[in-house]
Amino acid sequence: MTDFTKTRAAFDLPQGITYLDGNSLGPMPATATGRVARMMADEWSQMLITGWNKAGWYVQPRKVGDRIARLIGAGAGEVVMGDTLSIKVFQALSAALALRPDRRVILSDSGNFPSDLYVAQGLARAMGATLRVVAPEEVEAAIDDSLAVLMLTEVDYRSGRRHDMAALTARAHAAGALAIWDLAHSAGAVDVNLQGADADFAVGCTYKYLNGGPGAPAFIWTHPRHAEAAEPILQGWMGHAAPFAFDQDYRPAPGIERMRVGTPPVIALTALDAALDVWDGVSMVDLRARSVELTEAFISGVEVNCPELELASPRDPARRGSQVGFRHPQGYAVMQALIAAGVIGDFRAPDILRFGFAPLYNDLDDVARAVDVLARVLRDGNWDDEVFHQKAAVT
Repeated sequence: MTDFTKTRAAFDLPQGITYLDGNSLGPMPATATGRVARMMADEWSQMLITGWNKAGWYVQPRKVGDRIARLIGAGAGEVVMGDTLSIKVFQALSAALALRPDRRVILSDSGNFPSDLYVAQGLARAMGATLRVVAPEEVEAAIDDSLAVLMLTEVDYRSGRRHDMAALTARAHAAGALAIWDLAHSAGAVDVNLQGADADFAVGCTYKYLNGGPGAPAFIWTHPRHAEAAEPILQGWMGHAAPFAFDQDYRPAPGIERMRVGTPPVIALTALDAALDVWDGVSMVDLRARSVELTEAFISGVEVNCPELELASPRDPARRGSQVGFRHPQGYAVMQALIAAGVIGDFRAPDILRFGFAPLYNDLDDVARAVDVLARVLRDGNWDDEVFHQKAAVT
């Protein structure tokens, strides 16, 4: 049984703040400061460049990847860290298209994160492919034998709607296509099982529910059946079979190592490694049960106390990730007033108040306080103050 009181205590959470935005940026683990400080003082400072060997910086992307693998239903040696999520999307999609050279259609949905769609648009132009975008509920029907790649984000970044990964992957395979899954709003939030779903590729970020810190590196997973055949267009030095031979021509490294591109961000990976310590002993089954408990309690409380809000997320928890969205015509201003009152969620255009529930540190007291403060903000109407309508660069 997972001790969520213990995991909550592992984070530095500001006093007086109810934090429901871990689906955008996770809070800092209490041990991260010391871990990074020691790495800088003992490794970078004293070892200098020898730290790549002595401190294991060079193999860090695989070691940290193995720790994430357990959380997403992958095996040891199948996940590698580095670069940004958009770069990993680019790698996975270009490799998948190359594995289906006789097909040129990419299918995604309108709930996908825009950056993923931007990457697909650029690749489609470069590789003579077509990107087809349908509504989330139309994805299954749109899969046919023209399809090369199905590319979806498992949990919708706005509504929290959760795709059935296993069913849609099976449907894609039956049509002769490959399936890529973006786990940005899944990893560390829901019970992902990539091997069980028989997915082909997966990517994700680590600064949300995995609490790796702002700009923490992304990860990529390749199913072992594709590991030696996948050839992404973006071929970097660290993905070469012999990086320090300095060959002029590229030869892909074996397995997932070929998905490395640039020099690994050692300081960021050190902070992420500290964050992953919190996951030791956490059951993903318990995590999912806790997530459902929190989101169900929040939806119930908001609908009773804030009738002017409209639920934007699926009501069935089986079809929902670990976040809840409610609509309000002045959602941005309402969220700014809520943040000013000490409850931090965020806003997604055009009208969604978004609340992320991270089972490692959120509890039912957070739910009760968030409902109470949200009801008060709406009842008092102070959200209509001019200051709350002024949009900042990041919403």
